[in-house]
Amino acid sequence: MVRAHTPLALLLATTIANAVDVPAQAQVIDQKNFNVLGDVPPPTVANSTTVFIPPGTTKESLFEKPFHIYDEEFLDIIGANPTLTLLNSSGTNPRFHEAAVWVPSTDDFFFVQNAGDPAAGTGLNKSAVIQKISLSQVTAEVAAERNASGKVDVHLVPATPAIINPNGGTNYKNRILFAGEGQGSRVAPALYVMSTNAPYNATVILDNYFGRQFNSINDVAINPRTGEIYFTDTTYGYVQDFRPETVIQKQVWRFNETTGAVAVAADGFNMPNGITFSHDGKHAYVTDTGVIQGFFGRNSSFPSSIYRYDVEEDGTFSSRKTFAFIAAGVPDGVHVDTKGNVYAGCGDGMHVFNPSGKLLGKIWIGSTVANFQFAGKGRMVILAETELYYATLKAEGAFPGQLY
Repeated sequence: MVRAHTPLALLLATTIANAVDVPAQAQVIDQKNFNVLGDVPPPTVANSTTVFIPPGTTKESLFEKPFHIYDEEFLDIIGANPTLTLLNSSGTNPRFHEAAVWVPSTDDFFFVQNAGDPAAGTGLNKSAVIQKISLSQVTAEVAAERNASGKVDVHLVPATPAIINPNGGTNYKNRILFAGEGQGSRVAPALYVMSTNAPYNATVILDNYFGRQFNSINDVAINPRTGEIYFTDTTYGYVQDFRPETVIQKQVWRFNETTGAVAVAADGFNMPNGITFSHDGKHAYVTDTGVIQGFFGRNSSFPSSIYRYDVEEDGTFSSRKTFAFIAAGVPDGVHVDTKGNVYAGCGDGMHVFNPSGKLLGKIWIGSTVANFQFAGKGRMVILAETELYYATLKAEGAFPGQLY
């Protein structure tokens, strides 16, 4: 198969002198073209709710070639022939939200519905559900298509007992570790582990801190050096009307399942959300999505940022640094590849940064990407709330298997 390429001279922020091949589904975005707009829209028009369309482009042209190159380094991430395939659309029901987990042994990919979204009717009276697809079916039948909506089977995963309002998820000891947001004042937020095969047996492993409930546990990650569980606790359950008002400080927590010890890892957040560790475990990345306040609207004075911490050998966090600020929406789910590059789901798609925080490129969807995950070398599944995407690229996720 002959790949179509467009030779262009990449004159980006790093001023690249040599001509390179730009893949067929990619395009160069030169930030110098919009450093000065002249007529900058007022904040009522351009704000965290809007998607920026660079001069000389349209929403259609940006999606036609969705791999946007902001820096030459992005070419090594996407490779010679990256592709993006729409697998499913769900109308207004946000079925494709978070807890993106790939299980290598079965090649199944798990994810959950959005809890607290009015279009789904989930949250207080009905729990969000867990679902999965077979990536073997994807690669065998539809990977070469741009639009394969409805051609891939989406299966309901009925955990036993039910996992209430699951949100975050990760591989853990050959099972899946879920962060449950809770429901009302009686069903406490909790960490659950679930088997990856039917009947999907589930067990609660943590649901309190010295007798006090958490707010609504959002995301979860495993420290690759110690095997300890880290999770973010925020108040999205409250601002989406299915949990009580703030019951404990919004923080990043640390849990050692072996000893039972629970401790605070970091505080000082408005809405701590996504969390992950660097490929070598020496850094942690935490997103703060305070701009979004659920039914209370948005507040642009609050963070829309990714923070980086040093992780000491004993697992404690230190040296907080602002890693990136996101203009379009907020940085929700966050993950890393084997080379330390950082990927974040944002309001216009996925943003990719090098380990220093330089924007390298985007996988442009044109709407919110809540989460995503690598599925082995060169494969990725992207959860865009009402749309489910499959991408192929050169990069490989840092944690491809079962952690500890």
